[in-house]
Amino acid sequence: MLIAVITLKAQSPEIFIKNGYAIGGFDAVAYFTENKPVKGDTTISITWKKAKWLFSSKKNADLFQSNPEKYAPQYGGYCAYGCSRGYKATTEPDAFTVSDGKLYLNYNLKTKEVWLKDMKAYIQKADKNWESIQNN
Repeated sequence: MLIAVITLKAQSPEIFIKNGYAIGGFDAVAYFTENKPVKGDTTISITWKKAKWLFSSKKNADLFQSNPEKYAPQYGGYCAYGCSRGYKATTEPDAFTVSDGKLYLNYNLKTKEVWLKDMKAYIQKADKNWESIQNN
């Protein structure tokens, strides 16, 4: 008797979710306005791209809602360096860079150091890879 085994790959969400929230519950707008990670408030949230985003203030939530593409991290909040290498990786809130009006998150501070050495080239690679890996 021949038995066929089929393995189905679960789809990863397009947005990095940790602890039930996009980018681990950190306020995406605060990276731009305060230049640091700020934990969001669970009473101030917006659902965008099937993910719940938290904000530290109603003002930040309104800014995000008016233009989420401007404030959302690149590559769904997954590690920008990992995306440049063709895969998704989790991120830490303090391993971030804002460059040319865009937010990039990295796996950790050591990875951010590597990222910063040739960020423009890594961005080009990640931009090319993101289309094929965003839903994997």
